[in-house]
Parts: sequence; structure tokens; C-alpha cells
Amino acid sequence: MKFAIGYPLRQTATHFFLSVRDLLPSIAELYFPWPGAPSGRSALGEDGGFIDYTAFGRLEEDLFAFRDAGVKLDLLFNSNCYGEEAISVALKQQVVSVLSYMAGTVGLPEVVTTTSPAVAFILREEYPSVHVRASVNMRIGTVQGMSYVADLFDEYMIQRDINRDIAALGEVCAWAERNGKGVSILANSGCLRFCSGQTFHDNLVAHGTRVDHMRKMEDFDAHTCWRYLRGKSERFTAIMQATWIRPEDVHQYTPYVEVMKLATRMHPAPRAVLDAYAAGRWRGNLLDLLEPGFAPLFHPMILDNARIPDDWFPAVLRCDGQCQRCDVCERAMRAALVETRTAP
Repeated sequence: MKFAIGYPLRQTATHFFLSVRDLLPSIAELYFPWPGAPSGRSALGEDGGFIDYTAFGRLEEDLFAFRDAGVKLDLLFNSNCYGEEAISVALKQQVVSVLSYMAGTVGLPEVVTTTSPAVAFILREEYPSVHVRASVNMRIGTVQGMSYVADLFDEYMIQRDINRDIAALGEVCAWAERNGKGVSILANSGCLRFCSGQTFHDNLVAHGTRVDHMRKMEDFDAHTCWRYLRGKSERFTAIMQATWIRPEDVHQYTPYVEVMKLATRMHPAPRAVLDAYAAGRWRGNLLDLLEPGFAPLFHPMILDNARIPDDWFPAVLRCDGQCQRCDVCERAMRAALVETRTAP
């Protein structure tokens, strides 16, 4: 298995390429937004509404380095909302401008990942050689959903909520193979399975700069997961029932996908995530691999990855998704939840 890693939002004194180059054999793709452009996370290079233009130079140098090392570049246009520009000529001009600039510098990206059928259409018309991937945030997890937009997309980052439903995953992969399409999955999302607040949250992120300048309701927690879990340890089993895949279980997916995406753009330790998945093992708090990780909510408890029962994941892969009728994840949580004195 190879992995797609995200260009970190947190800039450091060391180029990102240098921090991971010894693991290049495990890296298939680098995904990144264009500085200042809205995406599925905060805008790269933006701080307090102002763009740090040094981010452009640093990003370009890293892109040259990754490309020279044989890593594919995946440009993100994966904002969940483009507002009034969603089907506008202005959006087309923005997309064409970014790709034209890249074509004249580091070269066209091999892949563009987007949540927008309009952006996919633009790419089909203007850059037919670019591989167009449907973002995981489109929540495409059925053959019907894939077929509706098959004219626009070459590949689908499958809805994370079916990661552990091997029957469903096998069905969409079989359809993709028959129809000349690709499939990939996100391995380390900490998001709750079938989260009711995902669309709200994704839209909030899409308008992040403007939201940051608004006076906010101090008594409202916009993050459904934190509101659901905070101070309610009896609900922690929802994390075991989520969508992540442990490094030790990656091999279960080799019949279905060739590349797994790792959420590292906002992760505080992207190198540690890649280390764990490249090695196929992790000895520590499993929450430290996830994004979001929820470690502060669990403290002083951790989810000790080594204590998760060996028979848990095989049982999960046979699960029918009816969590209210099953205690497999609850028992695994009780086995793995231990107290630590380490600060969160």
C-alpha cells in the first residue's frame, strides 16, 4: 500500500519534503490547496485574513522536490461551498489561472480533487489530461452515486462511512473497475461515522476567513463531535465505531485500493502518522494518529492501540452497521482505554 499525504498548513523552518524524504517509497501523492484559495480545510498561507506570500515560494520549492522524486501532485479545489461563484465565469477563471500558472512553473498536477461538479466540468473542458477525483466530502459511497457523475470524474475518494463495510466497498470497487474508474479511501479520519454535522462544518470551513471576522455566539459549539463527546465518557464508543483504519489493518484493503489518503494537513505531527502507516504498526495512543484526534477530551485516558483485541477488526468487517444492536466496539473500547499521566 502507498499513501497520499497532505501538505501541512503549519509552516515550519524545514521544508516538508525534507521531513519525509526517507519515506518516499511509501508516498504516492502529495495533495495541497493553492495558497489563499478556499478548500476543505483552512486556506494555505492565510493568517487572520492576510495571505503570507512566502507560502507561495515554499510551496513551489516543495512541489518541485516531490515531483522530481516521482510523487504525483494532487491540487485541491475541495471547498464544500463556493458561494455565489459556484457556477460562475469567475470560478472558471480562478481554476484556469491556477492551473495555467502551475503549467508554466512546476507543471500541471497529475490529479485535481474537487467537491464541485462545476470544477470537474471546467477541468474536463480545459485540461482533459488531468485526472479528476471526487472528494471524500462529496459522500459518494454507492454505485448509483458514482454513476450519476461518471462523465465528470475519473476517480472517487469513497465516502468514509463505508470504510468498514467490506461488502459495500467491494461493490463500488467492482463497478469502478468495470467502468475504468479509480477508487481510493481516507484512512485516519477521526470524524464520527455518518456525522450529522458534516455538511454544516464543511460549509463553515469554506467561508472560514469571513467567519473569523464575525462576532460569534459564545455559547454555541459549532463542532458536532466535540459537543456530543465533551464530558460524556459513556459516548466514547462512538470513536471506536467511526471510520478510521489502524495501520495494522491496512493490508485488509489491498484487494480494493492501491492508495490510501492520510489526513495530515492539520495534524500536529504528520511525520508520525506517515511513519505509523508505512510501518504498519503503532504503539501508543491511537487518538494521536487521527485527525481530529480528541485526545484532550479523553485525558487522562488514552486509547492504547496495542490493547485493541486482535479479533475486533475482523468482527467489524462483518458488521451490518447496526451499532445499537452490537457491543463489539464497546468491549474493544473497554479493553483499550487506559489511564495515563501524560499531558494531552
